[in-house]
Amino acid sequence: MKTTNPKVEALLNKTEWQEERKKLRAMLLDCELDEDVKWGKLCYSFQDSNVAVIFAMKAYCALGFFKGSLLKDPEGILVAPGENSQAMRQVRFTQVQEIDALTPTLKAYLHEAIDVEKAGLTVDFKEKHELEYPEEFQVALDGNAELKAAFEALTPGRQRGYILHFSGAKQSSTRTSRIEKCVSSILEGKGLNGR
Repeated sequence: MKTTNPKVEALLNKTEWQEERKKLRAMLLDCELDEDVKWGKLCYSFQDSNVAVIFAMKAYCALGFFKGSLLKDPEGILVAPGENSQAMRQVRFTQVQEIDALTPTLKAYLHEAIDVEKAGLTVDFKEKHELEYPEEFQVALDGNAELKAAFEALTPGRQRGYILHFSGAKQSSTRTSRIEKCVSSILEGKGLNGR
């Protein structure tokens, strides 16, 4: 078993999903993955490539696979965390017994995820040109060269975040309002959440 990182102790001492996190953590360390804390979550990597993460949500605890969409999933246990998730897949648990029952399967999935990293496989993300811009945003871009240049300078992930945010509104007035609220952040080169 690899030496653990002391930064994880604060997460492990939280009462919510404590036993589930400890059980998943032991399994991940047994697979000889490196442990760290990233994004406030227990994160496990192989040769500096993120492989898995432990999520402690309100309704469930989950083991997430960063490139889960590339895994075969013969047991059909992987789910996308959101409707727009392209790579991440997770297995959700509500009690330790579920982890115990799936331990051999989870270990097999972890070894496959490590093999994905060893092979250098990558997820084929939808590019920005595959995203459909809402009409209101296209009008805003066509009418403001500075906004258009700033938006095109954003990373594909940030562009995608904005497009999904704008497109998620059902009414044109709501889409327009969302766009107006985001213009300054786009001009500053920030993502949807101000980073």
